[in-house]
Amino acid sequence: MRVVIVTESFPPDVNGVAHCALQTARHLVDRGHHPLVVAPAPAPGSAPDTDAPCRVVRTPSLPLPGYPQVRVALPSRRLAAALLEHRPDVVHLASPFVLGVRGMAAAAKLGIPAVAVYQTDLAGYARTYMGAGEAAAWRRIRSVHAAADRTLAPSSAALGDLETHGVPRVRLWPRGVDTVRFRPDLRDEALRRELAPDGELIVGYVGRLAPEKHVELLVGACGLKGVKVVVVGDGPSHAHLTEALPGAVFLGRRTGDDLARIFASLDLFVHTGPFETFCQTVQEAMASGVPVVAPAAGGPLDLVAHGRTGYLVAPRDAGAVQEAVRELAANPARRSAFGAAARTMVEGRTWAAVGDQLIAHYDDVLAARRTVVAA
Repeated sequence: MRVVIVTESFPPDVNGVAHCALQTARHLVDRGHHPLVVAPAPAPGSAPDTDAPCRVVRTPSLPLPGYPQVRVALPSRRLAAALLEHRPDVVHLASPFVLGVRGMAAAAKLGIPAVAVYQTDLAGYARTYMGAGEAAAWRRIRSVHAAADRTLAPSSAALGDLETHGVPRVRLWPRGVDTVRFRPDLRDEALRRELAPDGELIVGYVGRLAPEKHVELLVGACGLKGVKVVVVGDGPSHAHLTEALPGAVFLGRRTGDDLARIFASLDLFVHTGPFETFCQTVQEAMASGVPVVAPAAGGPLDLVAHGRTGYLVAPRDAGAVQEAVRELAANPARRSAFGAAARTMVEGRTWAAVGDQLIAHYDDVLAARRTVVAA
């Protein structure tokens, strides 16, 4: 099967869309298929695409105003040319918004089926950054995804939101996790002594440092005796958070084996963002054998078994976060049991397993198209 993956983000970008697009391309190659990736060009001076499993076509881009870590594709003929050259059986649209919309239009013009992967809660972002515009964001989402042969939602909460707002032909497709890279035996006592020299309980957050993530909700955890908060990631809220979270350790952006070592060395992982359509870092923490505290909203509802692998707390409630951390800090046996259960829960959620599910979705869409043509 020949596939063109049109994605709004791709490594060296570090985010859920980029990571999922990379893993999708890798799995397609592993299964003997022929993917091509089309993505916005990264920032000047970024590393080349030497680790990509297939050819990557880059389109011109500009940094998003106020958020330079995000690149937005500019109009270009490269996308249409790539589709004509590669002759795909299906076009995969990863979180279509700008480049993906052009990919959808190009696929329709050429009569190529399109599978759209919903990954970004644009309505939530509209509330966060503009204080309004949620209805307009949903109109945009509905317009884009209604043109696809199938939309894939990463969680039951996201699927419900899409269907409630009139998006047709939605199916569930979760995300995988690298259970070989992220594993409990990477726990590093030397790193733990470096991060918490007085033997504190280490509570970690990993992700973008941006307003929609509400990382400031960790302030209560910072005030707990015997707790050290460690923040991994970068973004526009970095300067604000260094002031808002007294005593926290900020490690910046970490990736690969270095990130896996940090995950495994945590005692507790806390995610604070209420707008997660999936929340990959929760899965990575669970694969590392670390109990999780996360908001009872969006993707974490599918991932965290409350009272078995961690706690789900009221969204945007700093007091609820603090109380969950306090309770688990005082109960090492419960932390250990939650962490072990978390690892067991995700062991079957490999990228290979969910990648095969994705290929089955492609096959379904292609079969439906053939049925229409035959009729």
